[in-house]
Amino acid sequence: MDASGSQQLFDDWEDISDSEFLNIPSEQQSIEPQCHLNSESDGKHFDSPRASTSSMHKNEEALGQETVSTENVRGSKRKGLHENSFSPMQRFFKRHLNVTLLCDQSWCEMKTVYSLLKPFVKRKEMQRAEVQIGKEIHLSREREIQDIVRVEIRSREDAEAVKLLNMLHMTALLEAGERVREFPVFGVLEGVFVKGVIDEVMYNQKGELVLNELKTRKQNCLPSSAQDKVNCFQVGLYKLLFDGLVRGEVKKDHVLNHLKLRSGQVLGAGVQAHAKSIGVQVTTFEELVDALLITVSSSDLPCIDLLQIEYYHQGSSGPIGTRVAPFDEAQLRTELQSQLAYWRGQREPKGVDIEEAWKCKSCLYEQTCNWTKNILQVSDQQADHAS
Repeated sequence: MDASGSQQLFDDWEDISDSEFLNIPSEQQSIEPQCHLNSESDGKHFDSPRASTSSMHKNEEALGQETVSTENVRGSKRKGLHENSFSPMQRFFKRHLNVTLLCDQSWCEMKTVYSLLKPFVKRKEMQRAEVQIGKEIHLSREREIQDIVRVEIRSREDAEAVKLLNMLHMTALLEAGERVREFPVFGVLEGVFVKGVIDEVMYNQKGELVLNELKTRKQNCLPSSAQDKVNCFQVGLYKLLFDGLVRGEVKKDHVLNHLKLRSGQVLGAGVQAHAKSIGVQVTTFEELVDALLITVSSSDLPCIDLLQIEYYHQGSSGPIGTRVAPFDEAQLRTELQSQLAYWRGQREPKGVDIEEAWKCKSCLYEQTCNWTKNILQVSDQQADHAS
């Protein structure tokens, strides 16, 4: 049986894999947290699913400091956004990046920056009815093929261990030809540690390993090309991470160093008992990381053969359509490198092109952000000079 759950202090994995409405990252709340956690010495219980899935739910690491001034975002050419020469990775205390955050950035980089500077606005946005309905649909699907088991954790290493145990269990299920949901993936992409959660992995009738991503929509129609582009970017990143795991490209040091975890930490009694129940004999966190990486890389699992995005209507609870996503690794990495240049502090953030200024109309930061106003002003000046 798999163990899973979500927690506010320990867990920064993604909550559900679908970024609702594309530009709203899913990072939220727990599924039935089992006890209160007041300090690292306190106990906490995790839910655990049954057969073919685990929910690697996350509360993303703190989205920045609400006390950070937004003056830099408003266009100070003297200081820019890299205050005190800190890169955004350092400024926002990021040890790693999540796929949903990168997708948010692909939609509009300025919105991503504001969401980190003003997390209270983002939390309000995440309470929208459409987002909550989307989450409920995801969780309902996940629980179709799982039961819940409670596992007590007492450290960050315990919390991560629960997820790794789920991965071990789901790897065996995939090898047996079963379908799994909420499969966590991680690895180093272009020098940055990236984490994500794949909605569904399964074999089709042709024997191809399929990565399926569920997207729920308020409108009963397929998304715009701009939305579809970001969805394709998302599943492409998932493929890179999954393929890297099965190829053995992920190393133990990647996990320990990027997540700042203690390799020799003895796992809690609850975690060890759960590991034993699924046939895994480990004592320390390092032993579990070794077991996972060896098992996945030596498994019979192939790389992902097919990427598809399933669109689902919230109102009618029915399918809208399924899109087979193209995969161009060179193009994907080029886009990723451009995004990571911001996080490394190599360039200032940028907003949408003038052709996509329509995105700003539904953005909660429209009144604060000057990006669109500035590019419209430049466009008008260029038109005046041309005439």
